[in-house]
Amino acid sequence: MNHRGWRAFTLAFFLLGACAERPENGSEPFSDGEWPHYGQSQAGLRYSALTQITPANVGDLEIAWMYHIGQAPKVEGMMLPALEATPIVADGRMFLCSSVNKVVALDPETGRELWSHDPKIKLDGQALLNCRGVTYYRDAAAPAGAACAARIFMGTQDARLLALDAATGTPCADFGVGGEVDLASGRGEFKPGEYGVSSPPVIVGRNLIIGGRVADNVRLDIPAGLIRAFDVDTGTLVWAWNPVPPGRPEKIATETGELYVSGTANSWTVMSADVERGLVYVPTGNTSPDFFGGLRDGLDYYSSSVVALDAATGQVVWHFQTVHHDIWDYDVPAQPVLFDLPTPAGTVPALAQPTKQGHLFVLNRVTGKPLFPVEERPVPQTAVAGETPAPTQPFPVDEAFVLRPDRVTEDDMWGFTPWDRGKCREQFRGLRHEGIFTPPSLEGTLQLPSFMGALNWGSAAIDEARGVLVINRNNVATTIRLIPREDADARMAEGEFMIPQHKTPYALQMEPMLSPLGAPCNRPPWGALVAIDLKSRKRLWEVPLGTTRDLAPFPLWFELGVPNIGGPVITASGLVFIGAATDNYLRAFDLRSGKLLWKGRLPAGPQATPMTYRLRPDGKQFVVIAAGGHKYLGTTVGDSLVAYALPD
Repeated sequence: MNHRGWRAFTLAFFLLGACAERPENGSEPFSDGEWPHYGQSQAGLRYSALTQITPANVGDLEIAWMYHIGQAPKVEGMMLPALEATPIVADGRMFLCSSVNKVVALDPETGRELWSHDPKIKLDGQALLNCRGVTYYRDAAAPAGAACAARIFMGTQDARLLALDAATGTPCADFGVGGEVDLASGRGEFKPGEYGVSSPPVIVGRNLIIGGRVADNVRLDIPAGLIRAFDVDTGTLVWAWNPVPPGRPEKIATETGELYVSGTANSWTVMSADVERGLVYVPTGNTSPDFFGGLRDGLDYYSSSVVALDAATGQVVWHFQTVHHDIWDYDVPAQPVLFDLPTPAGTVPALAQPTKQGHLFVLNRVTGKPLFPVEERPVPQTAVAGETPAPTQPFPVDEAFVLRPDRVTEDDMWGFTPWDRGKCREQFRGLRHEGIFTPPSLEGTLQLPSFMGALNWGSAAIDEARGVLVINRNNVATTIRLIPREDADARMAEGEFMIPQHKTPYALQMEPMLSPLGAPCNRPPWGALVAIDLKSRKRLWEVPLGTTRDLAPFPLWFELGVPNIGGPVITASGLVFIGAATDNYLRAFDLRSGKLLWKGRLPAGPQATPMTYRLRPDGKQFVVIAAGGHKYLGTTVGDSLVAYALPD
């Protein structure tokens, strides 16, 4: 089965509150069926109170309209064009960004383009090409019809922050310089592609708060992982937080213009905000580099954490570290989900944080203290020279919140035939594997979950009324091997690909653990959809997510559950919509049982999170997903935004 989809897995591992619908007979203007933020609300619930589409009629969904945002241009070098965006709908318009930061406004009921703006980003050096969303803001004090009274904000992959008039797409002249702020300022010298923004900012009060992605596997002294707040009107810097340990200076002064201590943990994914309490929740990645921590000098104090910042000042309120001294690239990849948790003592403001290592932590979002038990457990210790792993790691005690296998054995090796299963067993015998948190090694370590994570940026959806959380997970093993510096440099000079980790003693080889036929060596399901009861802390159901339909040739089309990137949404009618899987379908599941109720064929891979909206009481409820594919996951690449609705 030497098919492009399976072989594409190899490249994949190298890279990488709720609205309320008004009654239909109500006389008030209908607007609460919109989707004004990336996660529907700034709490990131990914929940809609809309009920026109139900478990009884979801099977009748059909394509209502389709929009093509345009393909990314082909540029020499390793690039990942991926249409991972979730559109937003606000003020009766839909806003969306492409993989190269083109922004468009559409009529949400027809898909007709209203305006577009192309910032013409610099593509040289960009290893990642994606934009997961934009941010909408309306100034309530601005006169009706005033220019830029409503704004669309977007960070770009070439380190700019743009402000556009939501009505026309014209840059807001009073913001920064000609409608943009230079996010590279104060970062010193860095190469193209080493810093950029792929996730939408959040807004609390009049502060727009934004992080950014850094190439934290390239070298030890990569640019600082700054979190910054800018004035929404002027683009003036309000505060900057550099995640250095408490008591150490955040800033430096160098001849290259670098103002901040380099190598600190970045926040590349989506943040959440508790607007009422004035808090912003920042999921952090790794202090550089990802797979060797012997030279970090304590800078990983805030690595792989969720950090609550005062949105007005940037001061740390609390932080919870999900991995100590992370040497596995187990970034916190997902938007924190804010919800209210009923307890015998009353309702508690809570936060659910999914992690790459497959742990789901539920915290008090005011104090950062775990609401459900977490314990420190001993983990494997033997590591390469110069490395000192943390002796323990935090684990959720409740089994429902552990979304990964404990470890794999030789008996867990899998194959379509006895021959390729045998080859996977041979690989297994040559690798070090003592369960999760086995350190990277010279002989090779089996890593499960992989750096792609059991859970990734799709995050979770929560139905607060039912007390149910839904999330999709991955289960694909990879192999990682540290290569001593001198040997690594010589091999890279000859063209061999490695993760360089310059200025450290080791580079890294990484590849998915595949059989000779190209399938993952560990047994399926390789992807699943899971529902958890937050009241009883029990798993309600788990079902395989996706088929091999678009990865393998016929007749090898099996419902095994496949790797997935993207996330779910929940509706009040009891539906879960999700794309994400490495086949070209949008699916709807029954929230109560996990039963698959419907799937709609898409023109490309849906490696994105869907959304839903209804503009008018007498209008249709639409479900929309970006179908742009994912080059390195092997799905069909395209440029489509697809809207489904019930027939007239």
